[in-house]
Amino acid sequence: MTLKECKKEEKADREFQKKFKFEGSIKVLTQMMVDPAAMEKRGGGKNLPLRRGEILDVIQFTNQEQILCRNSQRRCKSVGAEALPT
Repeated sequence: MTLKECKKEEKADREFQKKFKFEGSIKVLTQMMVDPAAMEKRGGGKNLPLRRGEILDVIQFTNQEQILCRNSQRRCKSVGAEALPT
């Protein structure tokens, strides 16, 4: 990883912590794949755009309906639990 990429990731992590009022270091709990049968969603607002079969990093289980995830472009937003298989 180059220095520029490392700084970009650190900046994205700081913005995430500020936006979601997340304290401490960001730890990935697990990785989940979006259900291949789920409808693709554009996202926006509080929700992460979803593609079928995409691998997401689960950061926090917020409640029964929403999960805080990060995609491969390091965007962090909520995902509906119905899109991720259990």
